[in-house]
Amino acid sequence: MSRSTDRALLAGVGGAAAASGAIVMLMAVFLVVESLPVLSAVGVTRLLSDGAWFPVAGAIDGRFGLGPMIAGTLAVGAGALVVAAPLGLGSGLLCAFYAPAPIGVIYRRVLELMSGIPSVVYGWWGLVVLAPMIRQVQPPGQSLLTAMLILALMILPTIALLAEMALRQVPRSHVAGAAALGLSRWATIRGVVLPAARGGLVAALLLAFARAVGETMAVVMVAGNVVQVPDTVFAPVRTLTANIALELGYAMDTHRAALFASGLCLMGIAGVLVAVAARLPGRRGAGGRA
Repeated sequence: MSRSTDRALLAGVGGAAAASGAIVMLMAVFLVVESLPVLSAVGVTRLLSDGAWFPVAGAIDGRFGLGPMIAGTLAVGAGALVVAAPLGLGSGLLCAFYAPAPIGVIYRRVLELMSGIPSVVYGWWGLVVLAPMIRQVQPPGQSLLTAMLILALMILPTIALLAEMALRQVPRSHVAGAAALGLSRWATIRGVVLPAARGGLVAALLLAFARAVGETMAVVMVAGNVVQVPDTVFAPVRTLTANIALELGYAMDTHRAALFASGLCLMGIAGVLVAVAARLPGRRGAGGRA
């Protein structure tokens, strides 16, 4: 009876995994098929290198450059990660090693609450509070910097909660052994805990970056939505997700295909992140090396 149950469970899990993989593959095929009109008419090189976006019905007259929006997407995501990473990792260390238990529980609940707030609320706050503050320093206010700060606030709970989880999974014997050798708390964290949890910490950063790259509503509200490669953090930008959300409702023909090509670029970025994450050392292997 036990073996039959195991076989049924294995079949169910295998079927679910196969279905998930098939769905992802079908999504990729769908994006490629829908993007073919612009890929064949404009070409991949022109699509990625053209710095202008003036979509019209015909591929000959239109400009479908995705380069500025790819640059804006990566700049917004990377900037948000630079701001949120030290705060998130510090929060994880605080909850795992420094904060008293009651304070750690309260802070963790605050982070969980932040992670559940809808993105439109963050975007609205950024539009009515943060953007006017930045406008006083350098117009127009709705800019790369505003989007970076809002997304940093949104991905901070992801980094903090996953970092704490990775830190708590370090074997207690490692920490006890370091303490027996007379190492201070910070020396133990720096020399033992962080190397052992490196895989989980990097995975948390990659997941947070993926969320920042894929965010739509908040970025639409605060980034300014100007198609250009930003030369300063105060310049307005448009991301790939914002471009799809703003124009898919009325796009036709080559214009519509170019928007699906935007989605294909986003899927390519996600694929790169998955490939990087797949090369990370496992937690057990990292712990063994530490």
